[in-house]
Amino acid sequence: MQLILFPAFAQNYNQVLPTDRGTLNIGITTIPEKPVAGGVTKFQISFINPKTEKIQEHVDYKFTLQRNGESVFGPTDLLHTAEGSVTIPVETLESGTYFVLIEIEGILFQPIPVEVVSFTVPIADAKQPGNGVKVDGGGCLIATAAFGSELSPQVQQLRELRDNVVLNTESGKAFMTGFNEFYYSFSPAIADYERENSFFRDTVKIALTPLLTSLSVLSYVDINSEEEMLGYGLSLILLNVGMYFIIPAVAITKLFKFRRN
Repeated sequence: MQLILFPAFAQNYNQVLPTDRGTLNIGITTIPEKPVAGGVTKFQISFINPKTEKIQEHVDYKFTLQRNGESVFGPTDLLHTAEGSVTIPVETLESGTYFVLIEIEGILFQPIPVEVVSFTVPIADAKQPGNGVKVDGGGCLIATAAFGSELSPQVQQLRELRDNVVLNTESGKAFMTGFNEFYYSFSPAIADYERENSFFRDTVKIALTPLLTSLSVLSYVDINSEEEMLGYGLSLILLNVGMYFIIPAVAITKLFKFRRN
């Protein structure tokens, strides 16, 4: 398969190929760089405008992973990436040659004739235990359990904000390091209970809606410095503290006062 490289891009891709109609170039990177069977392989996909050599925002697409002519993941429903770059984690259980198929059906909210591109990705045999190989899914456990899929629009929104906005600054990386240590100390238990209890899952889904709405602000602002990242980050933290703690506390206090009167 022909390999096309564009050094001007900010990210170094494992492979970059044009769609069959040439409207976009698609860059793909796997994490880990050399995937092994029995773990989670993350496919980082970027949609690139070949004229500007910049990421193309707002793309509608489908994703399929095939092995030996059979689909092992997908085809997905029609997905949308606002950032133009998305990470899709897939559990690859067996070694062999996999084919990533991406079908593009819309750009900037306008439908286009379907354009297709495919990549070949080798998955090696897993090494024996104790060799230091570790594959980290890096998923948002609570949101994934609430919305039912790693590819739900809500989970993709969180992942895109993390990968394309927060992790682009040193302060964002420092925040995510501390946040992950705290988050993963309790999130697996909550995610497991969500899967067991549909009422609890629906409650969590409703509770996440204000958070997702507030975080969507980051998709519409340009963050070009550490100071801007800190400013927006602290503002969103204070906003969510107010929504989730202060407003309910005030409402409960007023309710008690009203009942006493």
